[in-house]
Order: sequence, then C-alpha cells, then structure tokens
Amino acid sequence: MPTPPRSPRSTAAARRRPQPPAPRRAPRRPARPARRPRWAMRAVTTLSVVVLASAGIGHAVMTSLDADIARVDPFKDMKNRPQAGHGMNVLLVGTDGREKISKEERRKYRLGGAPCHCTDTIMIVHISEDRERASVVSLPRDSYAVTPEHVDRVSGKRHHGHPVKLNAAYAEGGPQLTVRTVESMTKVKIDHYLEVDFTSFMKTVDVIGGVQICTADPLKDSYTGLNLPAGRHTLAGGQALQFVRARHVDGASDLGRMKRQQRFMAALVERLTSSGILLNPMKFRDVTRAVLGSVRADKGFGTDEMLDLGRAMRNFSPSSSEFTTVPIGRMGFAVKGVGSTLKWDPVKSERLFQALRKDQPLAVHRPRGAARVVPVAPQQIRVQVENGTGTPGLGRRVDAALASTGFRTTHAPVNSATRDVKRTVVAYDPRWDRSARSLATALPGSELRVVKGLGATLKVIAGPDFERVRKVRAEDPGQGEFGVVRGDEVACS
Repeated sequence: MPTPPRSPRSTAAARRRPQPPAPRRAPRRPARPARRPRWAMRAVTTLSVVVLASAGIGHAVMTSLDADIARVDPFKDMKNRPQAGHGMNVLLVGTDGREKISKEERRKYRLGGAPCHCTDTIMIVHISEDRERASVVSLPRDSYAVTPEHVDRVSGKRHHGHPVKLNAAYAEGGPQLTVRTVESMTKVKIDHYLEVDFTSFMKTVDVIGGVQICTADPLKDSYTGLNLPAGRHTLAGGQALQFVRARHVDGASDLGRMKRQQRFMAALVERLTSSGILLNPMKFRDVTRAVLGSVRADKGFGTDEMLDLGRAMRNFSPSSSEFTTVPIGRMGFAVKGVGSTLKWDPVKSERLFQALRKDQPLAVHRPRGAARVVPVAPQQIRVQVENGTGTPGLGRRVDAALASTGFRTTHAPVNSATRDVKRTVVAYDPRWDRSARSLATALPGSELRVVKGLGATLKVIAGPDFERVRKVRAEDPGQGEFGVVRGDEVACS
C-alpha cells in the first residue's frame, strides 16, 4: 500500500525534535559500467527488414535515414482487402535495377541485357506479434496468377483480371498490382511493402564485410558466372548477387535458386547479429544508408515503425527465423499467351497461409541445438575406430558413442599403429569427402586427413581431446508438410 502524504503540522513537529546523528556511510563504490546487451538488436531474416530493425541508435538518426527512402503507395484506393491477422506481414520484392550498375560490373557479374522491370524475387516476411519469430515464405516468380482488374501503368488501358506469371504483375501495375495479386492469392493482408534492387543488395553485402556461405557441393552457373568449389566462402557483393541469382546450378531451376536465397538470408542474419555491426551506431548507419539509397517502401513504414520493430527484436537470432516456399502442386502448367507456370497446391498452400494469418509457427518444433545439419546421413557412413592413445578402452567408448548416434561402425575398434596422437583424426578417401565432413561435424575439434585409396570405410583415430559425439542429421529439403528450415539449420555451422 502506498504511504500517505504527511500533513504540514506533522512535518514541522518532526523538524523541532532533536535528530539522532546520521550514521556514517561507507565509502561509495564506483558504479559498475553498464553491461553490454548480449544480443542487442537481433535482426529479421531478410535484407531490408534486417537492416531496418534499428533500436538503439536514436530517433534523430533514424529520421535522417528515413528521408533517404523512396516512397511508394501500394495500398492506394485498395478495397475488399483480407482481414488483418496477428503480427506483421511485409511483402519484400527484389527488382532488377541493373541499369544503375556500372558497365564494368555488369560485364563482370554477367548482368547483360535490358532490365526486365519485373520482380526477380517475391517473399512474404511474417513477424510474429510477440516479435520473437520471423517466417519467410518465398513465392516463385513463375507462379500461375490471375490479376485483379486494373489499369496498365504503361499503356493506361483498363484490364479485366487475366492469367499471368506472378512476377509480371509488377510490370503491368507496379507495387499496387503486385500487392493486390498476392493478397488475392494468399488471403494474407500485407501491412508493409519493401522493394530492394541489385545495387542496394551489393552495397549492403560489401559494407558489412561480406557474408559467409557453406556448400557441400561445387556450385557453377555459366549464366551468372558463379563458380564456387565445395567448402566455406565469404562472398562480397558481386559474388553474393551471382549466388542468389543462379538458376542453372542444378535441375531445380527457380526452386533451387529460392533455397539458395533462403540460405543467404540466414547467413546474412548470422553475420549481422554476431559481428557487432548492429551495436555500433556508426557502422549501422553506414549499412543502413547503403540499403536505403536504393530501397522503396510504403509511406507507413517510417521512423517510428523502424524503432518499434528494432526495440521489440532485441532477442532475435537465426534460430528464430524459418524459411519455406509455397507448396507447388503442378510443375510446367502451360497457359496460352503466358507460357509454362507453377501451380500452387491448393490444400497445402491454404494451410500455410492460414498459419501466417493465425501467427502460428510453420516449422515442426525441434529443440535448439538438437542436431547439426550435415550433407550425408550418419546411417550411410561406415566407420572404423582406432585408439590413438595409451588410454585403455577409449576406442570402445568412441565406437559406442558413434554407433548410438546412427553411424555404421564396425563394432570392432582396434589400437592404432600410432599411439601418441594429440587430436582426434578423421581419415578419408577423397572420393568420400562429403561423408568425411559429416563425420567430422559429429566429432568437435577433429582433424580431417586425406588418405588416397582408403576406400568407402572412414577411419577415426581417437585422440586425448575426445569428449563426446555431437548429434547430426542429414541435410534435407525441410521439415513438415511445408518443407520448413530454420535459419540456424542452413547457415554455416
């Protein structure tokens, strides 16, 4: 209960009474410096939303940056829109914009030809109401769509609704027709619109010092010039653009490209949230300016929205993000005058968008850190364990631990010819390098060693550093009916 205020009379009487001497105070200790937030300003898993989540750098700075954003009005005169759900839905589109890039860079990164004036990438980014989860749904640009009635922005003619590929809605009616078409197809109300072009993308990646990508297989695409051997790479802006644009790496075409885009977004979040960039106001300002110079956004996405979003997302991390592509029911659906399109699965896609409307997670729950993603399933990897130390029983312990996590061990560990190894070794034939990387992931701190002619059975020489076997699982197309992966599952381990 709050203490009632004293009356003037009681206060005066208290002053007339003799007061006891004040107790001696201990010397005042110097104040401890404020503890730095551990993961302040964790960001969203898309290029624009990540960079605009900006708590902590001040309203004045954000107001000045707000002035750099080109504004569009994609919601003008829109009627009969879907009912608002919970959370925030951002339509993120990537446009061409190659005309803004120098001739030298266009030549270097294979950006020849005329700009298409269409959307190269279309994603719905759903931010949960509690600001603890981001769900990113990729919408294939070749999706079969039917536009609402509209006025063609080039010819000025009024069109009735007609079939198109989804990315063509932008060419006919710009951001407004794109939003209307997406809302009509998904029944998800779009709250904000963000548009990023090639220039913005490249500048952002360069300003943050590049983004790290891991690939188990070589990636080569003669159309974009992408040429990455298997392994870990830090991509600068131009290389990153090649990576997210590549469509001819494998037979998956646009669907494979979207998965690589999702991987890149997860890696971008990891870079921004682990490097301290978001804690450095000057660096953050540079990153934000690099993006905002080429971003277009709706008029309602301003300074206050940026700051509110940033403050709400202090505990955001790659494991808080989930990625998927709208379920496809029919590939190569031919439409007269349009060409080959992708038709969405009507039942699965409706369940997916219903989950967004209800602010529900898309991924099947998995405990964080339960298993690392590896290129090859442990059940497919044959292992012979050797004890490389003088410690009795170490070989049996390692063999049992590997077998319990799914590896096909021989169950017959032996002593190594060398008994003084300092570090656990994974020896492998170079033809089985993907299996070797998977096995090494399960043995933290182990050393990979190539032994030509070893064959399909990998060898583990246990060293004194062995502590445990980490759980691993095969890299898969995703979990659950929507094929969802989390950001921490597709970023580099």
